[in-house]
Amino acid sequence: MSDLIIVESPTKVKTIKKYLGSGYEVVSSKGHIRDLPKSKMSIDFKKNFEPKYVDMPGKEDVIKELKSYAKKCDKVYLATDPDREGEAISWHIAQILDLDLDDDNRVTFNEITQSGIKNGMSNPRKLDIDLVNAQQARRILDRIVGYKLSPFLWKKVRRGLSAGRVQSVAVRLVVDREIERNNFVSEEYWTIEAKLTAPSSRKQFDAKFYGKNNEKLEIKSKEESDAVLSALENEKFIVGNVKKGTARKSPAPPFITSTLQQEASIRLGFQVKRTMRIAQELYEGVDVEGMGAVGLITYMRTDSLRVSDEAALAAEKYILETYGKQYLPPSRRVYKTKKNVQDAHEAIRPSLPDLTPERVKSSLSAEQYKLYKLIWERFIASQMANAVHNTTSADINAGEYLFRASGYAVKFDGFTALYEAAVDGETKEKNFLPELESGDICKVKSIGGNQHFTQPPPRYTEHSLVKAMEENGIGRPSTYAPTISTIVSRMYVEREGKALKPTALGDVTTQLMKDHFKHIVDAKFTAKMEKDLDSVENGDMEWVDALKVFYDDFEKTLKKAETDLDGVRVKVPDEETDEKCELCGKNLVIKIGRFGKFLACPGFPECKFTKKIVHQAEGSCPVCGKKLLLKKSKKGRSFYGCEGYPECNFLSWYTPTAEKCPRCGKTLFKKGGKSGKLICETAECGFERPLNSND
Repeated sequence: MSDLIIVESPTKVKTIKKYLGSGYEVVSSKGHIRDLPKSKMSIDFKKNFEPKYVDMPGKEDVIKELKSYAKKCDKVYLATDPDREGEAISWHIAQILDLDLDDDNRVTFNEITQSGIKNGMSNPRKLDIDLVNAQQARRILDRIVGYKLSPFLWKKVRRGLSAGRVQSVAVRLVVDREIERNNFVSEEYWTIEAKLTAPSSRKQFDAKFYGKNNEKLEIKSKEESDAVLSALENEKFIVGNVKKGTARKSPAPPFITSTLQQEASIRLGFQVKRTMRIAQELYEGVDVEGMGAVGLITYMRTDSLRVSDEAALAAEKYILETYGKQYLPPSRRVYKTKKNVQDAHEAIRPSLPDLTPERVKSSLSAEQYKLYKLIWERFIASQMANAVHNTTSADINAGEYLFRASGYAVKFDGFTALYEAAVDGETKEKNFLPELESGDICKVKSIGGNQHFTQPPPRYTEHSLVKAMEENGIGRPSTYAPTISTIVSRMYVEREGKALKPTALGDVTTQLMKDHFKHIVDAKFTAKMEKDLDSVENGDMEWVDALKVFYDDFEKTLKKAETDLDGVRVKVPDEETDEKCELCGKNLVIKIGRFGKFLACPGFPECKFTKKIVHQAEGSCPVCGKKLLLKKSKKGRSFYGCEGYPECNFLSWYTPTAEKCPRCGKTLFKKGGKSGKLICETAECGFERPLNSND
């Protein structure tokens, strides 16, 4: 006889079994096994929102297997993921297997390592019903919104639409940002920059115009800029006040879910969904050469910055041995977690800090290695000493006008020897500044005015939307990735490069929600609901009370909206194109159907002409010379294929360019990112060259 460990994901089974050894059976529930049925509401509102759960279709064999193992084993341990969702899955398993809910049969693993599993198995506990109820309340809330509000949108806008408590607020953020951009009025302004040399150095440095008579002066036009430049023509540039100092820069804390998603987007170009998929793989376990299956990172759905003493000590040891004592801070760093944050887990960190990225590189895929390296470096750097910079700033007087120059030199690199957090859109300025003394007369190498225009706020990207959701308290770490995937797949939002832009459908539905369901799309109201769910989890609020707070107002609002919009149907405006209908000659419009966008004749139903939207790429097919089209695989991956398919079946996963091969004259394709290369896809040619700055 043996003990049974039930985990959530099948990929954990091998790793956990290796560490537990004989005497244990480890099986997977493969996620949820019970849920609300898809076909109906399944919530009894008269019985305090009592949910009617059913065994999930397709899970019959899994349930049968779990029951079979449970009968043969002495003890059953529930080891699903350490969060609300995992607690609920364990609760459902306990009910199906008729386990005692008061038994200490729940174990959690913050990391899938020998010590992590040993600690989890050494500290079994009862199922946390408060955690289960928090998940139930969220699930029921989302069911109420989805199953009552979505049919309303079907009647008033279009069939197949969906609304969600979190997704609708996320769409509103994107829509509101677009409104800001459309209403933005750009203003002209000018800057003046002088390139100077000091008596102590022939190397040029930059000084920027500040103002006049020691007061800041804003230049609004070319005329004003030219007037200042004219006044400066015969002036000497004399160094005035020089300030020297020391600045200390602290490392960023280790990752939480939101910061990992943001950093991976900026540094690696990963979409949020991809980041979480790879992180899940690293957490659940990877076969490492010489070690077997190892969970390389701690649990990746967390908003806590806590780090265990064991991990901090391991990091200190690595820093001491690799960099030296001067790279350790005077005392261990402790990062303060924000208020109202669940502290059940640690920050995201390497489970074995001494397992460097280079040691495991050969065992990981390229994307796994990149993400592990990012997590590992961020964590180790978070435990290192400050960087120290010598700073200099100088006032430079030119008659009654004032210029300023500033720069720094690295005195001690500290944590930056390993890692420095990325800043989206940041451009590194030249920081050179020579030795300057008050009274020095600088030579002017060049001086000129530059025209600028104030810019509207940028569209959200995936990482900036995650940041906005976190700052506004919308959703939780586990919801960021699925929320963004949903609003894009449901075509409320579309990608334009890395930017997220609302569609006409997103505009119309959001305006409808603002007019008639302002609470649903209100960030503060949604954040309040999240806090109520946290209160349920902490045992400070009954889950039924949390639902009542929401539902009583929601039901009244829905009835009023149905009355106010009785007989009204809101039209989603079509986007007109220059392409003509092949049957009647009208300009085709872009419509959205079940499978995405397509072209259609606005004369429907008299004219039923439709056409696929094709995106022509640069270059031409290297096989037959026809146009290349951007296409999507069944899994949504982009590739380029010949428009002559199926007669010509050429395809490439690489991006075609306008450049021709110098050997054979065929189109060159771009392979890889910034450090990639241009290649010829003609097999008999084989030409390739590294990318340069012009590519």
